[in-house]
Amino acid sequence: MVLSLLDSVVGVVATLVLSALAVVGRALTPWAGAVAALFGAVIVVSAGFPFLAMLVLFVVASSLATRVGFDQKSARKVQEGIRGERGISNVLAHILLPTAIALLVGLAPSVLSPFAGAVLFGAALAFGAADTFASEIGVLSGSARSILTGRLVEPGTNGGVSGPGEAWALVGSLATAVIGVGLFALFSNPLNPPGPFVALVAGAGFVGCQIDSILGELFENRGLLTKGSTNFLGMLSSVLVALGGLWLLGPH
Repeated sequence: MVLSLLDSVVGVVATLVLSALAVVGRALTPWAGAVAALFGAVIVVSAGFPFLAMLVLFVVASSLATRVGFDQKSARKVQEGIRGERGISNVLAHILLPTAIALLVGLAPSVLSPFAGAVLFGAALAFGAADTFASEIGVLSGSARSILTGRLVEPGTNGGVSGPGEAWALVGSLATAVIGVGLFALFSNPLNPPGPFVALVAGAGFVGCQIDSILGELFENRGLLTKGSTNFLGMLSSVLVALGGLWLLGPH
């Protein structure tokens, strides 16, 4: 569902304003804000306002999570950026797949139905929220263990997980799914029934976060992947898990 000309103008202006606010609020660097504005405009024009609203929700939630215990994270040198701002590589890792999904929803509805598109888009952002909450808040727990071997590792180590971190990952993915239902209803695009959407989005986001940790330990720690590429593959895994769930669910 590509927006009408008037709605497209409104959507693009809203995207530009929101991206500027993210830069002013130091959630994004100026160049990252420009990239977010460009891709955000494509998302809203292609798929509509609920998709943009979910993206904005992710950016706001990530920014807030980044600022939790920031002084403690900064002292241990595990903080994001200088003051919590995210750069171009981080934005690209988290926005490329959602943009591709939004384009399919708008330009090829016969390939990807609005409901399926909402699920895959939500799963991608649920991964982002789960990963961000787990890393930004879980790192404050004081201890972590390797997701593969169970041995103690320094908090913030790629592949290191903790009980609080896992709990926050679930909170991030589940909150994305539940609030997503509300946002689609708010913009007169209700997801009926909402149960499958919540289950698929929350489950896929959480599973993708675990896969991200495994990739981080196996490949990022060895210099075979960057943080951005690990995040991208983790998000891709969430989308694939959600796609598998849609296939099991059948036509909808």
